[in-house]
Amino acid sequence: MLSSPSNPKVQVKAIEGGALQKLLVILATEQPLTVKKKVLFALCSLLRHFPYAQQQFLKLGGLQVLRTLVQEKDTEVLAVRVVTLLYDLVTEKMFAEEEAELTQGTSPEKLQQYRQVHLLPGLREQGWCEITTHLLALPEHDAREKVLQTLGALLATCRDQYRQDPQLSRMLAGLQAEYQALATLELQDGEHEGYFQELLGSITRLLKELR
Repeated sequence: MLSSPSNPKVQVKAIEGGALQKLLVILATEQPLTVKKKVLFALCSLLRHFPYAQQQFLKLGGLQVLRTLVQEKDTEVLAVRVVTLLYDLVTEKMFAEEEAELTQGTSPEKLQQYRQVHLLPGLREQGWCEITTHLLALPEHDAREKVLQTLGALLATCRDQYRQDPQLSRMLAGLQAEYQALATLELQDGEHEGYFQELLGSITRLLKELR
């Protein structure tokens, strides 16, 4: 394990030792899928709850590396992990800023670091609004759930692109019909807060926001 949120000294040493550059280089070069999976896991461990590393990641072109990674052939499993990481980073920054306003619970230094992580503008500039919508075509329910969460987290940043994308509206309408049928079966089985009902709710909220 490269690092953990509870061990910032290890994280700082890893960054100063060039760990971030090494991980991004491996992800950017031709490697077996198993290697890229492990490297992506290490990258996630290094970035989470560590705004300084997130700043360096953006400076080193990390979003471009991940974009290339998810657009390669047969990397669907990596695409879902990448989208999950981006969702986690977007919401982590948002919660840190909200918590600081409400409780003064975040240290001023850490809050300042989070404010210097310009993740949302970077995602928009690097085409992640479009990339994320295309990943809705993945067949697994779990993958779609992660993509829907990320679409919601990027909504304020990507609203214009989402609204101008006829494919997204069609895909969401198709998924709404699919999950409406599955949610009905859940209700018939006596499940009143089922998995498919939650997914249906996410889709319905997104469609409402994009009208």
